[in-house]
Amino acid sequence: MGTSWNPAVYQRYADERSRPFYEMVGRVRHDSPATVVDLGCGTGVQTATLAERWPEATITGIDSSPDMVEGQPVDLPSTVTVVRGDIADFDASGTDVVVSNAALQWVPQHRDLIPRWAEQLEPGGTLAWQVPGNFDAPSHVLMRQLADSPEWAPLLAGVLRGGDSVDTAVQYASALQATGLDVDAWETSYVHVLQGEDPVLKWVTGTGLRPVLDVLDDERRPKFVEQYAALLREAYPSTASGTLFSFRRIFVVGRKS
Repeated sequence: MGTSWNPAVYQRYADERSRPFYEMVGRVRHDSPATVVDLGCGTGVQTATLAERWPEATITGIDSSPDMVEGQPVDLPSTVTVVRGDIADFDASGTDVVVSNAALQWVPQHRDLIPRWAEQLEPGGTLAWQVPGNFDAPSHVLMRQLADSPEWAPLLAGVLRGGDSVDTAVQYASALQATGLDVDAWETSYVHVLQGEDPVLKWVTGTGLRPVLDVLDDERRPKFVEQYAALLREAYPSTASGTLFSFRRIFVVGRKS
């Protein structure tokens, strides 16, 4: 997960981005975990809310971005710690609850890590994650098509991943069942009403567009962004009430008996 992150940009749509986290955590059926870990926690703003759900638990948020970790709130609850670390190196041994919100899609080997974490979990423990399922939406398809165009392919070949970044809810559920966990999996498509100029561009600037922005230099970056913005304006027309942006997400919650 070497992509750079700007906490301020990512938090631009904090309400829309946080809703899936709370809906995922709401399906975790564990009354009194001793240890809780949030993988890919960002600044830890959402991680901190886990202390309200489980006030007696020791809660750790892990994120690979130094900017995100340095941007953590100064008033985190005493039971919550946010540290820098690589999801791929995480060991779930001794952990009761592991959650991950919109992070595993950045970890190509996460399909191999999930059964390992399931095995390492404490008895009665829960593994829950949410990943975006919108890689085939216009926002991402247009980005890949532009990156693959003759003008940009020499610079951006192989930078963006496609739908292979994540599995379907059924595929994840099947894989988790194979580990012996009881599975609760579902998909939700949110229709966000975004305000302002080029709101879809601003949304992806904090997430999916980051690999492109990291590769291009200061001279080329604005040109790509403007070409991409023009494509997004056509795909997501603005109205007086805002721009409708559909976003599909995949949820999986597994409980170890």
